[in-house]
Amino acid sequence: MSSQLPQFEDVAAAAARLKGQSQTTPLLIAPLLDEIAGARVLIKAETLQIAGAFKFRGAYNRLVQLDAAERRNGVVAWSSGNHAQGVAAAGRRLGIRSTIVMPSDAPAIKVENTRRLGADIVFYNRHTENREEIGRRLTEERGATLVPSYDDPHIIAGQGTVALEMAAQAYEQHGVRLDDLLVPCGGGGLVAGCALALTGASPGTRVYCVEPADYDDTARSLASGQREVVRAGAMSLCDALLAPTPGKLTFEINRALLSGGRAVTDAQVMEAMAFAWRELKLVVEPGGAVALAAVLSGAFRCEGRTVGVVLSGGNVDSEVYLRAMR
Repeated sequence: MSSQLPQFEDVAAAAARLKGQSQTTPLLIAPLLDEIAGARVLIKAETLQIAGAFKFRGAYNRLVQLDAAERRNGVVAWSSGNHAQGVAAAGRRLGIRSTIVMPSDAPAIKVENTRRLGADIVFYNRHTENREEIGRRLTEERGATLVPSYDDPHIIAGQGTVALEMAAQAYEQHGVRLDDLLVPCGGGGLVAGCALALTGASPGTRVYCVEPADYDDTARSLASGQREVVRAGAMSLCDALLAPTPGKLTFEINRALLSGGRAVTDAQVMEAMAFAWRELKLVVEPGGAVALAAVLSGAFRCEGRTVGVVLSGGNVDSEVYLRAMR
């Protein structure tokens, strides 16, 4: 990997910045899941993180490093919802104005939470407009700092603190080291950060990305060796994971460190959401449930191993959640 990319030390530094700011989310077990998988499965509940998803970690790590002038000019980000809420929450905590470019069809709960956290929202049509062009224009007009959702070394390092915590909890609470770690993947920032974290915290652990079936661009990119693009007209219930292609930085990390990728259907995702409610008493959004779905469905076979699963977020509209419960 390029020396310009974040390293394990950057994840450790992010963990120090986040101490006392982010939640140390619990590592859970579900005996029925162990029985179904024939494995020992440890579940990281980032659904209980500030703003309901792992995104606060990367956002805070990015914003806290801005200088006084950058803080005065504010930040701009684009997001379907979880990064939006993470940036808004971090900005509110640090006294930094945040503006979020959001798709007009973003889940209502994510829009409401982002606005409640004090961010300004600029809507766009995801089918006819380019969110990055809008975000960059706003950044230039205001002299603001752009905070990408995944393709940024500080964001990646912050997200990696999820796996840093997991590795420590697995050993301290259960006396084990993870054989495998399954991580939800959209643009690849979370899984890239987790893979970096485990190079130092648990170098024997194999890391896999998990994506929606029609948005398996990272898995296909790992196989081909180049950044692949989602096919035109692709659809998925997993609104948090709809990046059209892997990020440049994230893919450079992921192709060096990941052991592979898996994909799950929307039906398998809804089954995983229902399982999390019944067995863990947790609300999980579709994109946050893909790694759990891979274990439950057998898309990832893990018999006889110790496997970590990240539940990355819990911000889901009631209508979608009720569909899963039914």
